[in-house]
Amino acid sequence: MIAVLLVMSTMAFSQNKNERVAFEVDGVCGMCKDRIEKACIKTKGVKSAVWNVKSHELKLIFDARKTNVETIKKSVVAVGHDVGELIAKDEVYNNLDECCKYRDEQVVRDHIKQ
Repeated sequence: MIAVLLVMSTMAFSQNKNERVAFEVDGVCGMCKDRIEKACIKTKGVKSAVWNVKSHELKLIFDARKTNVETIKKSVVAVGHDVGELIAKDEVYNNLDECCKYRDEQVVRDHIKQ
């Protein structure tokens, strides 16, 4: 019984309430930024989400006792943005505004020119 309690208490302390992580998310504009950050913030346990339009880096602070990186990535993919090996469904991606079509090379070039 003591061993079980010891293991459970170790697991509870090993989870960080202010975990920090960063990873790349595909997108091209300010509308993408808003969508990506909102998807993260709506995920229970996420405290801060900041996506950089130029670098495509998403920086997060979250409570690891309430969520995890995989769940957050799935929330971003669900709103139409690819995250590494997780690819948004075509029907979701196709519903993005035309200026947000990050898979379209012409749209990407147009945003670079701005």
